[in-house]
Amino acid sequence: MICGVSSYTPGSVIMDTNNVILSYHESLLRKSDVELLKGPCWLNDTVISFYFEYLEINKFKSDPMLLFVPPQVTQCIKVSPSNEIGIFLDPLNSHNKDFIFFALNDNEQTECSGGSHWSLLVFSYPERAVYHYDSSRGSNQHQAYEFANKLFKFYGMIRHGNYNEPDCLQQTNGYDCGVHVLCNTENIANYALIKRRIEGCPTLDRHNVSSKRNEILDLIHILRRNSMNNK
Repeated sequence: MICGVSSYTPGSVIMDTNNVILSYHESLLRKSDVELLKGPCWLNDTVISFYFEYLEINKFKSDPMLLFVPPQVTQCIKVSPSNEIGIFLDPLNSHNKDFIFFALNDNEQTECSGGSHWSLLVFSYPERAVYHYDSSRGSNQHQAYEFANKLFKFYGMIRHGNYNEPDCLQQTNGYDCGVHVLCNTENIANYALIKRRIEGCPTLDRHNVSSKRNEILDLIHILRRNSMNNK
């Protein structure tokens, strides 16, 4: 039950006694996670993982060729030797996907929590290519290039894979990199769904970024309400 509050407005967060706001499939959002969406805050791996899961299970459930990899798994791939990344990609049935989305963190440790910047890396099997979208251009270039080479090796494209750094909307502050990742992911997935490629995808409109936090807060509220109604 929502604690004595009968209405909801974007940006407000309602807390229950154990601080769990929403349990959604594999994601568990706590009050501290949801608070980050109110800004100005850097989004953590839990929020990004939740939205990736929502895109795969809800918004793009009709297209099994899209795969949204949880950032925790992406981090494990990044810090693992190339010959071991199948441990993480094989259970996701990644060989049967056309477009694979990774939220890339600049942290070099096993966990995602120590980093300071997110960017988006998309593997396109039909184009034999990787596309890296960085809202702070150049910040994650080294990590993205090394990550792309691991993917090319894993998918048998080491000599033929193309690495691309397309122009993308740049952030205007030091904390919206995660929001840009989520907006770019959704924008590119929509484009890939129609065109069956990544090349040529239009850049984001800045309004998409500025409204995304409240949009996700609204989504969390709706999912929470539906979950409570189904109990």
